[in-house]
Amino acid sequence: MSKPGAMIPAIQRWHAGEGMERSERFVKIQRLLKRRGGVSLSELMDDLQVKRATVFRDLAYLRDRMGVPYVHDRDAGRYRIDPAAPREELPGLWFSAREIHALLSMQALVDGLDPSGFLAEHIEPLRQRLLLLLESRADSAADITRRLRIIAATARDYAPQHFQAVASALLERRRLRIRYTARSRGETEEREVSPQRLVHYRDNWYLDAWCHLRHELRSFSVDAMQTAKALPEPAHDVAEPELAAALDSGYGIFSGPANRRATLRFTPARARWVAVECWHTDQHGSFLEDGSYQLSVPYSDDPELVMDILKYGPDCEVEAPAALRRKVRELLRAAAARYDHE
Repeated sequence: MSKPGAMIPAIQRWHAGEGMERSERFVKIQRLLKRRGGVSLSELMDDLQVKRATVFRDLAYLRDRMGVPYVHDRDAGRYRIDPAAPREELPGLWFSAREIHALLSMQALVDGLDPSGFLAEHIEPLRQRLLLLLESRADSAADITRRLRIIAATARDYAPQHFQAVASALLERRRLRIRYTARSRGETEEREVSPQRLVHYRDNWYLDAWCHLRHELRSFSVDAMQTAKALPEPAHDVAEPELAAALDSGYGIFSGPANRRATLRFTPARARWVAVECWHTDQHGSFLEDGSYQLSVPYSDDPELVMDILKYGPDCEVEAPAALRRKVRELLRAAAARYDHE
């Protein structure tokens, strides 16, 4: 058994009696498969100095457990890598035990971002290969994943049907035609958009895109898309500074450019908690003499900001602007009125 931190080759399976001999064969087989014209069974047997059955076992393992995309040309009697296979190789990768643990932990975090499993089918092959590298170690991979728990509070249980189509168009830099239902109005419209980025925010996926109908940047909730079809036309690219100015400067996902700042004051009982929270990348905060905490954040539309203020109840006071203070006060009064009836 390898010591903690010992280097583990990405193609090695730690079975007793197989050791480096088998891993070296795997390396050599893959090199021969890549050779121009491929390699015959007899050549594999001669080069590896093994029997026919061993070659077949190794080839089956490479195909079924490691995903090596080789084909057998029966007419020519040769094995070779399939040039049409939609796979990419990462040659020469070696992982320490700690690095494998980190990758498995990262996979658990991805599961937390993916409660409905629509990414899992694409990540699972990688996870299985990582598990193989640890399968004979005392600290089993199953135990590693069991000891990691991700809790998504108030997450919606949904699986966006069109996530893969949206993601593919985004990465291939192609336009999308979508049918989209705006929840605020309950209306469904067809739009042609140029995808810019996917954003995971408060347990939901959003597509930031250039809308060719409105001629401006918009954010679309992926689960509100009724259809999503990639178009042959190339996407219109928006420069990162313009994207950030339009969508990142305000407060919340549907923010727009920030044009106001809110000043909030938190009681000493909550000050320590709020002081370490990130409400916005451009926030400013400081402790006051009485132990309370004053926080200033930019915003444009206020629905999400109001929601975050209200969750602190009596421990948060809006100091400015006056319009936001009035709005929060009215909402708190309306909430209190619901408890006046006995």
